[in-house]
Amino acid sequence: MAHGTLLEQPGGLGPRRGVRATLRRYALLPLRVFLGITFTYAGLDKLTDSAFLSASGPGSLGELLDNVRPTAGAPFLIDLAQHSPTAFGYALAIGELLVGLATLLGLWARVAATGGALISLVLWLTVSWSATPYYYGNDLAYLMAWLPLILAGAEHFSADNALRLRRRRGLDMGLGVGD
Repeated sequence: MAHGTLLEQPGGLGPRRGVRATLRRYALLPLRVFLGITFTYAGLDKLTDSAFLSASGPGSLGELLDNVRPTAGAPFLIDLAQHSPTAFGYALAIGELLVGLATLLGLWARVAATGGALISLVLWLTVSWSATPYYYGNDLAYLMAWLPLILAGAEHFSADNALRLRRRRGLDMGLGVGD
């Protein structure tokens, strides 16, 4: 038996996929679930933390921005956020929540993954930049984790796939464009 190749099933039931091929097909699913849950939780955590959404004070985003500005890799991003820390905090939290939910659902998967990568990039260039050694900061790892989902999308157990199948069925029934 060759691994990862299509084999004929007994009784002429069509192709049978090997275990390796099946595992490869679903390899990104655990990553998608992890990132989806993590970003959903991060967004909800920020939205329910009144201290974080304050412009100043202990535990606020304003205080965090003041503390990380001297060591940020991109201090201009800190300057932008400091114009309105509360609005930026809401934008960050809502962005994380939307990215997380879309990733879990597999809805606009590549767009959601790109949003997650951009959030991770901004956090790495600002909050995590001063982590020494660099691998102590988790935002770079999150940025790298989003890249396979940007490249591959969400093919299995996803709203994108369900919509794609629905469109295909509609075209097969003669319900395509121009009908």
